[in-house]
Amino acid sequence: MNINILEWTPEQLGEAVVYQGQPAFRAKQICDWIYRKGVTDPQKMTNIPPALRDQLNVLSSKVIQQSQSKDGTIKLLLELHDGEHIETVLIPAAKRATACLSTQVGCALGCSFCASGLDGVKRNLTSGEILEQILHLQLISEQKVTNVVFMGMGEPLLNYDATVAAVRGIIDPQRFGISARKVTVSTIGLPAQIRRLAKEDMQITLAISLHAPNDPLRKQLMPAADQTPLDKIISAAETFYAQHKREITLEYILMGGINDTKICSEALAKIAKKLRCNVNLIKFNPVEGVPYKAPSNVTVKAFAESLKSLGVNVHIRKSKGTDTDAACGQLRKFFSKKISEKE
Repeated sequence: MNINILEWTPEQLGEAVVYQGQPAFRAKQICDWIYRKGVTDPQKMTNIPPALRDQLNVLSSKVIQQSQSKDGTIKLLLELHDGEHIETVLIPAAKRATACLSTQVGCALGCSFCASGLDGVKRNLTSGEILEQILHLQLISEQKVTNVVFMGMGEPLLNYDATVAAVRGIIDPQRFGISARKVTVSTIGLPAQIRRLAKEDMQITLAISLHAPNDPLRKQLMPAADQTPLDKIISAAETFYAQHKREITLEYILMGGINDTKICSEALAKIAKKLRCNVNLIKFNPVEGVPYKAPSNVTVKAFAESLKSLGVNVHIRKSKGTDTDAACGQLRKFFSKKISEKE
C-alpha cells in the first residue's frame, strides 16, 4: 500500500486495508491513533499488525525549523518530500488554538505587500500535505487545534480540489472533527471558484482579501486583481451568502497613506453593507523589501470608527507573531533567507 493515508477518507482507507487482507475495522483503529491520540509513527500503533504498519505513511514532511513569538505564536518551517519548503503557524488564545495553513509552495498572485509571493509559486500542495500541517503543529505545541484558517502561503482557491478535500478532512467527525463554522477559507476573490465553493455542502466561513475599495487601487496593490474586478467578486460573494447564509468577512490590510483614508473607509463601507459582512482591519506588518509602512494607531482607530459610524461591523485584528515574522503577510521570506544564509 505505502500511501499517505491523510489523502484518503476513512472509507477509502477501509477499502485499502481490506485489499491488504485485513479486516475493515483496522481503518478505524488507524484513524483513532492519528486523529485522536496524535500518533504519527505507524510503528507505535501497537494494535495494528506489523505487516500493515510497514505499509503506512502518515507524515511526508518534516519540521526543520521552529520559532515561538513572545505572544506564544508558533511558526514551523516544513520540508516537503521533494525538498520544497512551506510555513505553517499556530496562534494560541485563551479558549482556542488556530492553525494557519498553507495551500501552495509560494504564491502566484504577487500582492505587493506580502512576502509569500515574492518568489512566485512552485507547486500546489496535496490535501495530505495541507492536513499534516495540523499534526505537526499539535505535536510541537502539545495543543489541540480548535480553529483553522487557510491564510498561509498560497491562494487556496487556485488549489481548489486539494483545499476542499483538506476542509472535508478537517470537519470529518472520524478525522479532525473540527466544526465547519470554525474553518475559514481566505481568497483574493476568484469569482468562478467562489461560486463553485458556494455549491459545496460545507458551512465554512469565506474571507475575501479586499485591501482596497476600488479597482484602480486594488490593481496597484494586487496585480492579479486585474482579472478579478470588484463587481464580479461582490456578485460571487452574494451567491455564496445566498447559498450558505454565512456572514462573509472582508480582510483589509491598512497601509499608511495608501488605503487608510476617509474616502477609502466610505467606499469600503458601501461594499460591506451591500454584502452584509464583517470587516477585519489588519495593521500592515513590515516585510523586508516591501515599500509600505503601517499607519499609526490613531489612524487605524479613526478608520474603524468611520466604518462603525456607517453601520459596518468592524474588528481590528491584533497581529500576533510579528517578532518571528509569523504575522499576516510575513510568511516564507524570513525562513527562506535563514536557510540560504546557512547554505
